[in-house]
Amino acid sequence: MSNEILDLLIIGAGPAGLSAADAAAREGLSYLVIEKGTIANTIRQYPVGRTMFSTPNELEMRDGALKPIREKPTREELLSHYIHFVLDHDLHINTSEEVIDVQGNFEDGFTGRTRCRSLHRDEHDRTYRARTILFAIGAMEFPRRLNIPGEDLPKVHHRFVEPYPYVRREALVVGGGNSAAEAALFLSEEGARTTMAIWREDWENRDPKAGAMKHWVRSPLEREIAEGRLRVILFKQIDEITDDSVKLTTDTGEPKTIPNDVVFVLVGSDADLSLLKKLGVQTEPGKLTEVPKYDAETCETNVRGIYVAGHFTHSLHIKAAIDVPRKIVPIIAQNLRVAIRR
Repeated sequence: MSNEILDLLIIGAGPAGLSAADAAAREGLSYLVIEKGTIANTIRQYPVGRTMFSTPNELEMRDGALKPIREKPTREELLSHYIHFVLDHDLHINTSEEVIDVQGNFEDGFTGRTRCRSLHRDEHDRTYRARTILFAIGAMEFPRRLNIPGEDLPKVHHRFVEPYPYVRREALVVGGGNSAAEAALFLSEEGARTTMAIWREDWENRDPKAGAMKHWVRSPLEREIAEGRLRVILFKQIDEITDDSVKLTTDTGEPKTIPNDVVFVLVGSDADLSLLKKLGVQTEPGKLTEVPKYDAETCETNVRGIYVAGHFTHSLHIKAAIDVPRKIVPIIAQNLRVAIRR
């Protein structure tokens, strides 16, 4: 265990964690970012070649720094932007290191225990001490499930990466958001015989503020439907997945069996709040799922010295994930200076 006591331990190296590290360096704080995956790990899990839904000004770490070839950056362009931000500013980030336990309090300090995994899969534990901790863990840890028979079959996936293994295969995409629509579009465009099962309220939703499908996804999706390459089923529930079919109930109550080779269940995901709860952090219902309770101005939870930022809070967009740490890290720095003087 290091004898150094960090001012700020940051858990997660997504946009919120990178922004917090940059702000901590500017404030002269001693800090470290711990990331169990890679830099911008959530972005890396997006489909290969995906064009982002947002324009550069909503994604970039510095104004004008992200220069995509087209209007919106691809997954690869955005990943490169975040990685080079880390390299160019020499941010202190440990990747392939997972925080497995956090204990302590603001008065005596917090202790974080981690497990490191090398490229050769060797493992060893480390321990860090910190005066404050910022959780920037994202909301992709646990894909939501339908909890139906057959969901554990090898052909069922809860993340979509690429369409190419499924050319001329019977593919079903279940979900109502942009990610599900985009996966169905990619699969259909690249030769999979694709069906999208979507709830009527999601299909008929046209309000962007209510989570409606982005128009640049819906327009080509509807073109695929009109040209007969993509089928949409408005459904009430998926009943069962078998080796060669999917049984569902349509929104009119009609049972239907669809021949099937692969299923993508893309109905959202949730954060892992277990470490926060162990520390005593209270939670509350969010827009879609459970989120930690925190002060709207400081993002400090009910546990003094424990802060939150990013997609697993009430702020659901990357721009907020970048902007919020720039506001709260100076507050953390000021609080630490006051505490030290006492």
